[in-house]
Amino acid sequence: MVSVKMKVQTAFHGELFRSGKTYEVDENTAKRWESSNIAEIITQEQETPDKQ
Repeated sequence: MVSVKMKVQTAFHGELFRSGKTYEVDENTAKRWESSNIAEIITQEQETPDKQ
């Protein structure tokens, strides 16, 4: 599973995925959405900001 941050609102498997929120989807869907500019794949570095 891959974390994605939605750029637009969409329905996926009967659920409403809202723009700006982060969701877990399978890797193939995440890559497809990123190439279609629907969502941004979130990496571990982006999820947890460095604390100094």
